[in-house]
Amino acid sequence: MKFSANLGFLWNDRPLPDAIRAAKAAGFDAVECHWPYDVPVTETKAALDETGLKMLGLNTRRGDVAAGENGLAALPHRVPEARAAIDEAIAFARTLGTPNIHVMAGFATGAESRATFVENLIYACTSAAPHGITILIEPLNRYDAPGYFLTTTDQALSIIAEVGAPNLKLMFDCYHVQLMEGDLTHRLTALLPQIGHIQFASVPDRGAPDHGEVAYGHVFAHIAALGYAAPLGAEYKPGGATEATLGWLRAVR
Repeated sequence: MKFSANLGFLWNDRPLPDAIRAAKAAGFDAVECHWPYDVPVTETKAALDETGLKMLGLNTRRGDVAAGENGLAALPHRVPEARAAIDEAIAFARTLGTPNIHVMAGFATGAESRATFVENLIYACTSAAPHGITILIEPLNRYDAPGYFLTTTDQALSIIAEVGAPNLKLMFDCYHVQLMEGDLTHRLTALLPQIGHIQFASVPDRGAPDHGEVAYGHVFAHIAALGYAAPLGAEYKPGGATEATLGWLRAVR
């Protein structure tokens, strides 16, 4: 199996280009990140070229973080900013050769927010399609992100169906799905055609996948048996030096 280091959590104590180099040294097959915008894109691209790693995905900006925002795309009063964030993410993805962009919904609720999210996703998918970029949406659990618009895979599938774009897919984060819905292997089987990327972390503490209530050895084997061959995203909080948490990676190798 192949694995991608999510540099939003792993090696996030160092600049993004250095985190990319650390992921390569640790044996990861790819990388992904949250928000690469504070680093000159040329420096990130140089580190990717140097290591030969692909940047699999990045997120749109959260908005006004100081005010508690966590995404813009489902906020009816923030459409211009949401679309500017989508444009920015596409520009970065094009330069970095990144195939996936996670468009963050934000804290919102109700029919108007859903309609806004759908329209912004149509905009994102239409803008991304000429560049071969897939747009991802990710349900977040209600414990870590109370009030986030998108919380379940059923809700995500309904929105994907309404948008109707072939380049809109589900980000299936095992950590979030386990907390909200459980039944991971059956859900992975049923949702595989709609999945654009898979992430994981231990449950309930979001640490390395070598402890907790999910037997990731079983989950990884099930994903492999389904024929899913893309790198799986290690999006966990190491709680210290990342290198000290990589026993799971050595074990699956």
